[in-house]
Amino acid sequence: MIDKNIYSFTIKNIYGEKVCLEKYKGKVLLIVNTASNCRFTPQYNELETLYKQYQQQGFEVLAFPSNDFGDQEPLNGTEIADFCSTNFESTFPIFEKVHVKDYHAIDLYKFLADKKLNKKLSSIPRWNFHKYLIDTNGEVVNYFYPFTKPTSSRVKKAIEKLLR
Repeated sequence: MIDKNIYSFTIKNIYGEKVCLEKYKGKVLLIVNTASNCRFTPQYNELETLYKQYQQQGFEVLAFPSNDFGDQEPLNGTEIADFCSTNFESTFPIFEKVHVKDYHAIDLYKFLADKKLNKKLSSIPRWNFHKYLIDTNGEVVNYFYPFTKPTSSRVKKAIEKLLR
């Protein structure tokens, strides 16, 4: 992989439609692997709050459901979308359920997690709700562990710095 940004990746959304991540060019992104049955699942509320707070300034949350950690994403397809909408009123983009770790990981997550590929940092998701911050050039610039709440001052300051 020669690219140093995420714009060459095409991923299916939760409805099975292909989405080229170039669609998000020029935006600040928070890419998060999610799960519906995890102690961190309430972070969906905070992700939505963050999304609403910064969306008009060019910010997006991209959620990637995954069952890689403790089988905590038992739902599939539109069941996930319905769960997020019903329980958390989520309006940010949700993508298809994917693998985010080890050799099973989709190419996007291999890129996000490996400094050899992204040229910036190495941070393999160790649990659900691991967050990657992407700048307006599509480059990985930071990450936050699952226990870091999306609306924490650390996350907000990092986003605000990139939105300037």
